[in-house]
Amino acid sequence: MSGSFMRNSTIPRLLLAHTITNIKDPAAHSVFRQQQQQSRKAYFGFSNVFKRSKEYNNELSPSSLLTSSFSSKAENAAFFKFGFIGWYLGMVKSRPVLTKSATSSLIYIAADLSSQTISLPSSESYDLVRTLRMAGYGLLIVGPSLHFWFKFVSKLLPKRDLITTFKKILMGQTIYGPIMTVVFFSLNARLQGENSAEIIARLKRDLLPTMINGVMYWPVCDFVTFKFIPVHLQPLVSNSFSYLWTVYMTYMASLEKAGSSG
Repeated sequence: MSGSFMRNSTIPRLLLAHTITNIKDPAAHSVFRQQQQQSRKAYFGFSNVFKRSKEYNNELSPSSLLTSSFSSKAENAAFFKFGFIGWYLGMVKSRPVLTKSATSSLIYIAADLSSQTISLPSSESYDLVRTLRMAGYGLLIVGPSLHFWFKFVSKLLPKRDLITTFKKILMGQTIYGPIMTVVFFSLNARLQGENSAEIIARLKRDLLPTMINGVMYWPVCDFVTFKFIPVHLQPLVSNSFSYLWTVYMTYMASLEKAGSSG
């Protein structure tokens, strides 16, 4: 429409320009000039109105509204996602022990509730005291110990090649893993009221099977952690892997006293 209007207005404009050049009277010449400027303003004003109305219609079209809606939702989701990750990483750097301990406690809570959901009959209620014990263990023991263990291993073996990674895995399976398993069973049994003889009997019954199962589970997890994850995030990744393991461990810790059913 705009192009047609411009083509149709070309001939009158040429005639008007030819008329102006042939006028000798200065006053008449000035009048024609003013009329020509007014006609140009009217034309360009009409063009701008047409252009703006077209842009306004495009903005109000269903496709543009739908696109803007989806883009705003995606931006909000990305903001909350990366905003939380950025906040968490900042906390890991500013308060590493506290952040890793709180993370470990939350994972132990989730793992214990999952373990109870699997093992308990539907008629029985959750043992919240047991869940509280697991939360305290993750907060006070697992979180801090993982932080200092990974720092120690990274300083002792700073490289990340294949041989060094296997050395780190071997250290985890022969030093950290057995110590933490003994601490876990002993402390949990003590909190349940077992005496020293009963704790030793539990360790004799449960420690070796737990260590064997750990050898089948943890080396792959440790390989990923030591090989590909930065040191300050290794406890978080290890805690994430420990979710399934903790479900198993909390089940083992909830077993009856050794020899009590005989």
